[in-house]
Amino acid sequence: MISILIPVFNYNILELVSKLHVQCKVENIAFEILCYDDRSDDILTQQQNKKIEELPCCSYVILEKNIGRSAIRNKLAKNAKYNWLLFLDADVIPKNKDFIKTYISSISEKSQVINGGILYKEKGITDSHLLRLVYGKKREALTTELRNENTYLSFLTLNFLIHKTVFKKVSFNEEIPNLRHEDTLFSYNLKQHNINVEHIENPVYHLGIESSHLFLKKSLDSVKAIDLFIKQNLLPSNYTKITKVYSGIRNSWVSKLLSLLFQKYSSKFENNLLGKKPSLFIFDLYRLSYYCHLNSKK
Repeated sequence: MISILIPVFNYNILELVSKLHVQCKVENIAFEILCYDDRSDDILTQQQNKKIEELPCCSYVILEKNIGRSAIRNKLAKNAKYNWLLFLDADVIPKNKDFIKTYISSISEKSQVINGGILYKEKGITDSHLLRLVYGKKREALTTELRNENTYLSFLTLNFLIHKTVFKKVSFNEEIPNLRHEDTLFSYNLKQHNINVEHIENPVYHLGIESSHLFLKKSLDSVKAIDLFIKQNLLPSNYTKITKVYSGIRNSWVSKLLSLLFQKYSSKFENNLLGKKPSLFIFDLYRLSYYCHLNSKK
């Protein structure tokens, strides 16, 4: 019936797997929970995660070497034995006790991909993590209605169900660098193949909130990744917001001005983004000006 697939790297997933295991047993369905560890360097966490092996229908496998986010997901899917694949990131936890039931009951004859959504908890978040929380709540934790308005771009890979036959057509691209935006590329490939994506209300809480410093670094990595995808013709320039804006200004003085803006004021942008009241307008300007700066050097 369902294979639950969880890629892991330096994260304790025992609670997540235990909750999923209970829910699957309650539903009395055929299931398996496959957890592949991408060669974590946190030995203590590995030892804790090995307790997963004590649960029936669950496995925890430590890979011989780190293969990256795309390859590990493809490997999980290849080794899954059931037709429905539920992909979950390691740093999530279902909001509701009927999480599995909701996914199962949402499957119809026409279903191909079902996306459950994401939420964030504010409790326990320190000032040093505020940027990730603000971004997540405003840009990722969207209502089902809003996600259905922009079906593919609002698709996130940390909580989705997909039929195995569909995944064989559209898998994760293993040729791209392990930077970011593999979910963006995956969603575009779904669109190219006219795969139907249903957005439902079945969220998980995203618990792995990075520090603002780390999130800023990853955001620049994301800009590099999206720039690479455009240049390699893996994505059209009008697919994402940042690339669409850039394609409209790339040959104008605006692009040159924004590049200079990044060089001169990036530290001031960062002061705001690392502070207690991070602005998403400044965050967008920071990323766009960096994109312009990247391309001004070529």
